[in-house]
Amino acid sequence: MTSKIQRERVILLSDLVKQNQVRIPVRPLVEYVFRSGSIETGFRTNASMQEGTRIHQQVQKLYADEDQKEVYLSMDIPYCSIVYHIDGRCDGLIKTDDGWMIDEIKSTVSLAEVKAEGGRAVHWAQAQVYAYMYAKDQALEQMHVQLTYVGTTTGEQQQFRRTLKLAELEAFVMEILEQYAPYASLRLHNAVVRDESIRALEFPFATYREGQRKLAGAVYGAVKEKKKLFAKAPTGIGKTLSTLFPSVKAIGEGLLQQIFYLTAKTITRTAAEQAFALMQSNGLRIQTVTITAKDKVCFQEENHCTREDCPLREGYYDRISGAIIDILSHETVMDRTVITQYAQKHRVCPFEFSLDAAYAADVIICDYNYIYDPRVSLKRLFEEQKKRTVLLVDEAHNLVDRGREMFSAGISKQAFLQLKREYKGVNSGLQAASDAVNQYFIALRKACGEQRQQIERESPEELVLLLEKFVSEAEQELLSGRVQAEGQVLLETYFAAQNFIRTSKLYDEQYITYAEVQRNDVYIKMFCLDPSALLAKADKGFRTAVFFSATLSPLSYYRDMLGASEEDYSITVPSPFRQEQLDVRIESLSTRYRDREDTRDRLTELLYELIQERRGNYMIFFPSYQYLRAVYEPFTELYPQVNTIVQDTGMAEEERERFLAAFKADNKQTLVGFAVLGGIFSEGIDLQGDRLNGVAVVGVGLPQLGLERNLIKDYFNGAGKNGYDYAYVYPGMNKVLQAGGRLIRSEQDEGVLVLIDDRFLQRQYLGLLPEEWKGYVVNRSK
Repeated sequence: MTSKIQRERVILLSDLVKQNQVRIPVRPLVEYVFRSGSIETGFRTNASMQEGTRIHQQVQKLYADEDQKEVYLSMDIPYCSIVYHIDGRCDGLIKTDDGWMIDEIKSTVSLAEVKAEGGRAVHWAQAQVYAYMYAKDQALEQMHVQLTYVGTTTGEQQQFRRTLKLAELEAFVMEILEQYAPYASLRLHNAVVRDESIRALEFPFATYREGQRKLAGAVYGAVKEKKKLFAKAPTGIGKTLSTLFPSVKAIGEGLLQQIFYLTAKTITRTAAEQAFALMQSNGLRIQTVTITAKDKVCFQEENHCTREDCPLREGYYDRISGAIIDILSHETVMDRTVITQYAQKHRVCPFEFSLDAAYAADVIICDYNYIYDPRVSLKRLFEEQKKRTVLLVDEAHNLVDRGREMFSAGISKQAFLQLKREYKGVNSGLQAASDAVNQYFIALRKACGEQRQQIERESPEELVLLLEKFVSEAEQELLSGRVQAEGQVLLETYFAAQNFIRTSKLYDEQYITYAEVQRNDVYIKMFCLDPSALLAKADKGFRTAVFFSATLSPLSYYRDMLGASEEDYSITVPSPFRQEQLDVRIESLSTRYRDREDTRDRLTELLYELIQERRGNYMIFFPSYQYLRAVYEPFTELYPQVNTIVQDTGMAEEERERFLAAFKADNKQTLVGFAVLGGIFSEGIDLQGDRLNGVAVVGVGLPQLGLERNLIKDYFNGAGKNGYDYAYVYPGMNKVLQAGGRLIRSEQDEGVLVLIDDRFLQRQYLGLLPEEWKGYVVNRSK
C-alpha cells in the first residue's frame, strides 16, 4: 500500500457501521477525493464535478453493444472478525478480445498532470477494487483495468491500462482493509457503547413540560413512519430536547443512524449542545460534532487557503487519519473548542477536520447550508446513509428566505473588467475570457436603458456560456500555482461564476432574471422566487425531516414554502404558560414610513412611560437600523438618566456576548436595549426571569419595499395566492412573533409586551397573533 493511497483518505471509506458489519461504498471515496481540492488547491473543483456527468455519458456512448455501463457491484469480505460490505457502481464493464475490463471515467482540467502521474493513485484504487469484486464474483483469473481521462476544456482523452491477476487484486484490497481496520474497529466499539447508553437513557427531567411529550411523540412517530413533520411549538416548552431525545432513542432502536441538527444562527446551536450535555450527564455516550464556519475557526489572521499562507495544508492527508482516530477515541462532544484543540495537536486545518469528523459522528450540529446549499452541502452522504438520517430543522421559518438565497445567484461586471486588465500580457486566455464577460455586461447596461433595470423570465444562457469559458481558464490559472494571496479577486470571481453556472442548471418557472445598473457597475441575478421544490429535493432521500419553530404561522404558508406533501404531518402545540404571565398591549400609533416623523415624539414618550412602570430590563425592537437611530437619539437626549445599550451593524461575537451579558437579573437600574427585528437578538436568545421584564415591538415588521419583494408578490399573485401576504405580511409578522417570544421563557417568567402600530388591529395582522397574545388591551395613542 503506497502512502499516497493512504493520504487519499482510504481511512474514511465507510459511514455505515452495524454490529460486526461495516459498509464501504466505493463511490464516496472518489467523491471525498474530489472534495479534497479545498486543501490541496485552495478551492473545490466544482466545475470539473459538474462536467463529470456529461463527460461520462459522452464516453459511454462509444461503448459497444455488449459493453455495460453503471454496473452495480457488491461483495462481503471478512477481515479480522469484521465483515466488510463493499458496493458501488463502476462506470463501465467492457468486453475485450482477451477478457473483461473495468473502465473508470474521470474529468480533469490538466491532462498534462495526469499523464505525468500515469493516472492518479486514488482512481487506480477505485478501479482495482471494482475489478476485484467482478473477478472474484465471476471466478476470473485476471482483469483489465482502464482509467479514461477527459479534458474539460479540450475534450481530449487519455487512457491508461493495467492487467492484474486476481491474487494481485485481492492483496491490494486486503491492504486497503488493513489500513481501514483500526477506524472500523473504533466505530464498532463506539456504536456498542452508544447503543447501550441509549437503552438506559431516561428523559433528563422528572416530568415533561406541558406540550413537550406531545411534540416528542410526534417526532418519534414521524421518524417511524418516514414522514416529514411541521411543528408549531411555543417558545419555552423545550423544543430542542423534545426533538433530540426521541431521535436519540430512535438511533438506539435501529431506526436511525445519524442526526443532523440544523440551525440558521450560531446562537441556536448552543441550545443543541446544552441539550446533549444534559443527556451526557445522565449517561448518554453519543458522539456529536459542531461544524463552525471556516472564517471563525481558521488559525490564520487572514483566511487564505494557499500553501504559502497556511502551513497546515501541506501533508494534511498524512495527519488527518491519526487525528480522526484520536478524537473519536477520546471525545464524545466535539464542539468548536475540542475541534480546535485536536486540530492544533495534529496540525490540521480545523474546518476541514470538523467536516471529516462529521462523517464519523452520530450527531452533526451545523448550519442549514450543509444540507440545503448546493455550493457547500456535504456531498459524501450516500443514499443508504440518508435513509437512516433525520434532519431536525430548528427555527425553520428562517429556511424560506435562506432557501431563496441558496438557490439564487448574482454576478456583476466590475471584477471582470479588473481581471481583464490584470491578466493582459500575463494570461491571454484568461484575459480574453474576462473581456468577453465584460463586453456582455456593457451590452446589458445599454439594454437596461433609462429605467436602469431589466426583467426576464428566461435564464441568461449567453452569459452562462461565457462564464463556463471563464471558469475553465480561471481554473487552469489557479491550478498553475502562480496565484498568490493577492489573487483573491480571481478566486472570488471564479467561485461566483461557478455558482452562477450551477444555478442556471436549476432554472425553471420558479425563477426570474433581473439586471440592474448600479452606479458604475452592472449586476445580474437569477432569483429563486419559490424555493419549495428545491428544498424538498434537497431533503429527499433522508428518512425524515422535522421542521419546528414557535412561529410557523400560518402553518399552511410554511408547509407550502418548505415543500410539504399532502401525506406529511403537522402539529400545533399550545402554550404551556398561564395567560396572566403576559400583559399584552396594542398601542394604536402609526409607524408607517410616511408617518414616522410625525409620530416619533409620541413613540419616544410611550417607550419612556413603559419603562417607568417597573424597574427592570427591556428590549425595544425596530424594523430597521434607520428607524432605530431616529428614535434612539432623541430618547437618550430626553432621558439621559436611563441606561441604554444599542445593537449595531456587523457586531462581532464578543460584542454580541457583551450586549446579552448586560441584561442581568440583579441590575440596580432599568436597562433598555434597542435592537432590530429579524436581527441576532430577536430570536434564539434566552433571557429568563428578571433578565428581561418587557418587550416593545415597533411596527409590523414588513420587509422594505423593493424589487425582489415585489417580484415575489407578483409571482404568487399569478399562482392564485395572496402575493402581498407571501412577500410582505407573513415574513414581517414572523419577526414580530419571534421578538415577542423573547419575553416568557419559563413558568416563572412575567412581563409586558407592547405592540406599537395601529395595523395590529387589522384582521390581516390580528389573525396571525398567537392565542396567548389575544388577551390584549388596546390603547388609542394620539
